Amino acid sequence: QVQLVESGGGLVQPGGSLRLSCVLSGSSFSMYVMGWYRQAPGKQRELVAVIGSGGNTNYGDSVKGRFAISRDSAKNTVYLQMNSLKPEDTAVYFCNAVRSLTSLTLATYWGQGTQVTVSS
Repeated sequence: QVQLVESGGGLVQPGGSLRLSCVLSGSSFSMYVMGWYRQAPGKQRELVAVIGSGGNTNYGDSVKGRFAISRDSAKNTVYLQMNSLKPEDTAVYFCNAVRSLTSLTLATYWGQGTQVTVSS
């Protein structure tokens, strides 16, 4: 059974940095596109960043130039380095793993979420 366990959230002042980690267990890490999403109170879940097995990345517009996603296959871990944090980055951050089962179907997994609060 695939499990995703996030860590690294917390309270940080505006302009500060945090690094989130997400460990995948129960399956082969290299098969998955890994991503981070976030959901603020009263808002829909939105894409933060994704990274393919080959290292190609994509970012949400609001975090481009401030956040960086990376993956370490030896540790089955995906990271999200968050710099220049703003109060509007406050949200629950969710780790996501997706892989193709067939040409028409995907397997998608979510972590339990980790709270990031940016406040002075």
